[in-house]
Amino acid sequence: MENTTWMANYTGRSDFDLVGLFSQSKHPTLLCVVIFMAFLMALSGNTILIFLIHCDAHLHTPMYFFITQLSLMDVMYISVTVPKMLMDQVMGVNKISVPECGMQMFLYLTLVGSEFFLLAAMAYDRYVAICHPLRYPIFMNHRVCLLLVSSSWILGSVDGFMLTPVTMTFPFCSSREIHHFFCEVPAVMKLSCSDTSLYETLMYLCCVLMLLIPVTVISSSYSFILFTIHRMNSAEGRKKAFATCSSHMMVVILFYGAAVYTYMLPTSYHTPEKDMIVSVFYTILTPVLNPLIYSLRNKDVTRALKKMLNVGSVLQEPIK
Repeated sequence: MENTTWMANYTGRSDFDLVGLFSQSKHPTLLCVVIFMAFLMALSGNTILIFLIHCDAHLHTPMYFFITQLSLMDVMYISVTVPKMLMDQVMGVNKISVPECGMQMFLYLTLVGSEFFLLAAMAYDRYVAICHPLRYPIFMNHRVCLLLVSSSWILGSVDGFMLTPVTMTFPFCSSREIHHFFCEVPAVMKLSCSDTSLYETLMYLCCVLMLLIPVTVISSSYSFILFTIHRMNSAEGRKKAFATCSSHMMVVILFYGAAVYTYMLPTSYHTPEKDMIVSVFYTILTPVLNPLIYSLRNKDVTRALKKMLNVGSVLQEPIK
């Protein structure tokens, strides 16, 4: 009887319908313009930051190497979700095929997972720089930096390879409406006809590990950093160390807070509207804020930007 019911509910259609942000808004056109502007800000801000770090020799340090990778990840994962959402709104289409949905899910999980571990590597870098400044060139040499960054990318891809195939092989019922603006795992899982409780438990354990390891590294690093800052005799040194660390902590709290809500809180806390708002924080808002946080609050980056603008203005001056 159950098999007959499942066959009656199951549909072989190959497309999903993304019921996203615009369907919930009273002013979808205005919202579309705002998101488009945010996308351009994220794209231009992160690209400029990467370009500045690449061109200025004074910024060729481990910290800025990690910031370059963070900006690259931000550019990639905002590009995975937002252009599709904006194009669908402009074209009046809200469909996404199963292969496209799977690819979007895999890229998103890989990039977000990679950023989890990269933020931990950045916290460890600040710990070594502030707590062991004399040993910093040894502990954070080029080989170690490459190892930390490549490990972040690999561990993030493991998350994508584990969750995406399992999620996309579940049978889906007659309703193909994903109440989200992209193919996020919890939103897609709600369409399944089969019992997903075991998978949801395994996914929860996976996310705990994905978050527990970086959070442990970050909290340990900043505990030692705060202790070291407290013992500093120089007020200027304390101010500089605190400014650097507070920028990183702002990013960590925003990014990890949204991830904990999405993947670790029980389903009773979730509604489609809340899930989409929280997802906006780490898919759209975080990529916009990161270059602002790491540039406006950083004298080295602002100095490099002024230098680049001054060179550009000199080149544009007419020869007398």
